[in-house]
Amino acid sequence: MFEKVNGKVVKVNVGMSGGVVARTGAMLFYTGDVSFAPHQIPGGQGMGGGGGLMRMAGRMMAGEHERTMLAQGTGEVHYGFAGLEVHVVQMQPGATLRVEASRLLANTAGLQSSIVSVMSSGGGGGGGGLMGALRGAASGALTGQGMFTTQLSGQGAAVLLAHGGFLELQVGGPNPIVVDPQAFVAAYGNVQTELKTALSWRDAVGRGSGEAMQLHCVGQGVVYVQASEEKL
Repeated sequence: MFEKVNGKVVKVNVGMSGGVVARTGAMLFYTGDVSFAPHQIPGGQGMGGGGGLMRMAGRMMAGEHERTMLAQGTGEVHYGFAGLEVHVVQMQPGATLRVEASRLLANTAGLQSSIVSVMSSGGGGGGGGLMGALRGAASGALTGQGMFTTQLSGQGAAVLLAHGGFLELQVGGPNPIVVDPQAFVAAYGNVQTELKTALSWRDAVGRGSGEAMQLHCVGQGVVYVQASEEKL
């Protein structure tokens, strides 16, 4: 699995991990016999048919994930990106990791991956599909958060990216964890997220995302937050 070399670089034995999917441009160097090929995340083309609005949502979905490469073979690869901080999440069966596409560095290829609407992550926010996509577009325009998020499940590992370091917030108390959408990195476990308006849309104009929109997190698990509101 992934091993941190320092706060900004990880290394992984590709053969022992069963292959690695990483964002394009993240490979720093490798040793051994390793090959790289373009990789398509399931769901990236998931709304391509069914009329003009569905095709529009499909194009928006395809544009909300990072291009990725699949590494296979026998060797060790070092990954990092833009000098950002890295954090390794060890995935357990039955748990789900939902992460902003721009904040996912790499994951083991054996994990099941898909792209889902941010408005329906974990069942919160009022529905996915086309209407979830269109609601996500309106919210994303204000918050700066992407319309869609990458969902990973299964047994393996994933590497997150953050600007300024990570905060791990335990979800499960009597009150929700409320996060600025621009600081949100990922949610792991059985965590439901719901994007709520803190102000009226008229009052929200010209304010920061944390003042206008807030991401409420409930359930059981961990929410990862970066120590910055800077987009990656």
